[in-house]
Amino acid sequence: MSPADRLLDDAVATARGTDVRAAERALDGLVVADGAAVDAALLARLTRDVGRLWPRGWQPADLDRLATRRLTPRGARLLRDAMAAQRRTLPAPVPEWFDAQLTDLGATWDGDAGWLDRRADGDRITTLRDAVDALVLVAGLPPIAALRPPPGSAGTALAAATPSGSRMLDRVRALLAKAESTAYPAEAEAFTAKAQELMARHSIDAALLDAAAERSGGPGGVRIGVDAPYAAAKALLVQEVAAANRCESVWSDDLGFATVLGFPADLAAVELLHTSLLVQATAAMLRGRRERGKAGGRRTKGYDESFLNAFALRIGDRLREASAAAAGQSDDDRLLPVLAARSDAVRERVDQLFPGTTRHRLQVRDEQGWVSGTSAADRASLDPGRPARRPVRGSR
Repeated sequence: MSPADRLLDDAVATARGTDVRAAERALDGLVVADGAAVDAALLARLTRDVGRLWPRGWQPADLDRLATRRLTPRGARLLRDAMAAQRRTLPAPVPEWFDAQLTDLGATWDGDAGWLDRRADGDRITTLRDAVDALVLVAGLPPIAALRPPPGSAGTALAAATPSGSRMLDRVRALLAKAESTAYPAEAEAFTAKAQELMARHSIDAALLDAAAERSGGPGGVRIGVDAPYAAAKALLVQEVAAANRCESVWSDDLGFATVLGFPADLAAVELLHTSLLVQATAAMLRGRRERGKAGGRRTKGYDESFLNAFALRIGDRLREASAAAAGQSDDDRLLPVLAARSDAVRERVDQLFPGTTRHRLQVRDEQGWVSGTSAADRASLDPGRPARRPVRGSR
């Protein structure tokens, strides 16, 4: 082991501990050591540890999402550098989706020489600290459900949702844009319900087409970020949108994302609708705060959380109504058996990938927030009361 590797081992070990002075002494050792040797050791360690994540279910987008949450902006940038550098070492075949994610993240590699100084902006000490923190993060990540075959693998795994640029999806995006821009809850609900109905029809057509062609592809999966504050309420929104589109959602609270399993057309609907509904829910919550302030009330965490929980549950009901309406318009006798078979396949895959899930019961801490959130999701409901609480499925 080289002197730089030993210094790096010491820095990583102390960074994981609670002795701040020891961690600073170890960092000082990296600062005064041979810079080129330290940079090479850091790059080798980061690329090695990053490469170990791909066979354990992680994807570049997953790692970047978590790095953005837990590291400094520079630390997250260093991990993107490491992913781009590690890409050079990957054996064929490297799937297109992997390179597409790196491109979306802006992960590029400009060469080994001076790579750390390119990110330092003259502050090498802080940059070394960020690099060590990135190493600690990557080395401590657990395996997660594999949704796609890793690079170098010829195996099969869950197909991912790949929304296309079809006219139908363009119409859905246009409807959701209108729902996000209007200040009138009734209009927003009408636009969103119409978008859900279009997506449901598209899903039904895809299911019947696959059945007629005897295609046996299984359910796929996507991960959706669930960020604080009010992560549990946002996870509930993902779950409600997923359920309305015949998908299943499992929330990994510690890692900050929900894994949604379903068939491709349904997953595309979940991604599109969830993104829009989160915008709508946040805007409605802010309006509710202002109204509460005018009435002499004050903004509380309990109000915001109860508002978002109620919004998620009621909008889930509205989405399911739109899906049922779309299914009711089909006169194909094969539809119900086909949809039932797909639902069974999704539940079976959830049980395979997440055998240790638990249920989290949500608490309603502010009645006014609950009523306001329900009204925001369904303006016609003048006296919503308190609907039964629904648990959010999460992984241990």
